[in-house]
Amino acid sequence: MLPLALVLAFLVLPVLEIYVIIQVGGLIGAWPTVALLVAESVLGAWIVRREGRRAWRALQETFGRGALPDRELADAALVLIGGTLLLTPGFITDVIGFAFVLPFTRPLTRSLLSRWAARRMRAAQSRSAAMFPPGGPGAGPFGQAGPGGFGPFGAPGRDAGTPRGPVVQGEVVDLDKNTGENTGGDGGTGGDAGARLPAGA
Repeated sequence: MLPLALVLAFLVLPVLEIYVIIQVGGLIGAWPTVALLVAESVLGAWIVRREGRRAWRALQETFGRGALPDRELADAALVLIGGTLLLTPGFITDVIGFAFVLPFTRPLTRSLLSRWAARRMRAAQSRSAAMFPPGGPGAGPFGQAGPGGFGPFGAPGRDAGTPRGPVVQGEVVDLDKNTGENTGGDGGTGGDAGARLPAGA
């Protein structure tokens, strides 16, 4: 869905830009329209230079404190994208670029984009959970062998009847309730030295 939206945007946006330029040129004239576009580009380049320095200093300060620079990285990315849009001739791209670059509109843009990205992540997680359920028969959530199934590359899984947990090597001893002697296994009553258990065990 996202690649299709990007393709449509790259196809539709130039047409919209030409239409808006023609409409503005019809209102104020051709040369004033060109002068306005040049002025927007010069102003945008100056703002991008100033805000880019601020974003870089904030990023360095955050790294110096040892904190996670999530907001600073987002601001730097928005300034970079906004600068590219401002250098592109057109009124629509200039409006979007100013929204990305200006310090009083960038926080709102960052918040909207972060919410959109969070929704996309939740939707992707829901789709992956529906396609690969964690309790599915045959494999676990990361492809490990499940009970009675097969793991990755055809590796046999754990038998459903095999108990889980550590295996302790030992010997089954049956004690007579009255004498406490070993009466199981080999049929003898003496047994090994370690065949007896204390009373009440």
